[in-house]
Amino acid sequence: MRVAIVGASGAVGQEFLRVLEERKFPLDELVLFGSSRSAGSYY
Repeated sequence: MRVAIVGASGAVGQEFLRVLEERKFPLDELVLFGSSRSAGSYY
């Protein structure tokens, strides 16, 4: 399954990532989108 998260650097995006990992959601591809302010940041 392909999943994209818009706003991945924000609080809701981070929580969404945490839940995906916690529940071992099967992903083929994960694409993260954030603002230009957070470009190049690692989470």
